[in-house]
Amino acid sequence: MTSEIKSGAPVGQSPPETIARILAGETHLFHALIRPVERAVFVMLFMLLRSESDAEDVAQETFIKVFRNLHSFRGDSKFSTWVLSITRNEGLAWLRKRASRPEEPLEPILDDSGGDYTPALLTDWREVPLEALERKELGHCLSRAILNLPPIYREVVQLRDIDELDVQETAEVLGITAGSVKVRLHRARTMLQKELVPRLKEFAPASSRWRGFFGRRV
Repeated sequence: MTSEIKSGAPVGQSPPETIARILAGETHLFHALIRPVERAVFVMLFMLLRSESDAEDVAQETFIKVFRNLHSFRGDSKFSTWVLSITRNEGLAWLRKRASRPEEPLEPILDDSGGDYTPALLTDWREVPLEALERKELGHCLSRAILNLPPIYREVVQLRDIDELDVQETAEVLGITAGSVKVRLHRARTMLQKELVPRLKEFAPASSRWRGFFGRRV
């Protein structure tokens, strides 16, 4: 497949239109089709697998699977949402294959349908000094904090706050309800807040204005 896929972006075409052309034989358009989601695929796999080399390998397998299953894309959701759903399934399958012990649930069993959780101490964990986050060391701190979250919380932070999917798109990728997305995201931000805010305050003057980090709410 690699030898068939070359650059050459179709200008002004929607993913369904490009897919139709690929299925009709213009396979060189595939790279242009997936280019906008390549980074999101890698980040999702890195969040799951915690290894750059493993994420690269599984990303290749993911794109091969996407290519082979283009005929099944019906346009009921965004193309990027469909690709990220395949990505997550491939990542979880790789984790199961890697496990040497009897398979255990990859996610803790949680009742996400209700609102029984501890409110965040701040309105939003992203209310941190923008000036501080611009510092390289604190960028690394944020990355480490996200990677240290349990898998179900890493996923929802990545999809909502990094890939900027909306609540419904995130729910489709993860196979959960929109309400569960909101609860998981709240819990994730609470965890990140508790870890990050004390340190961030050390880098900001007392007079600094607090701003939203990613610029949008749940």
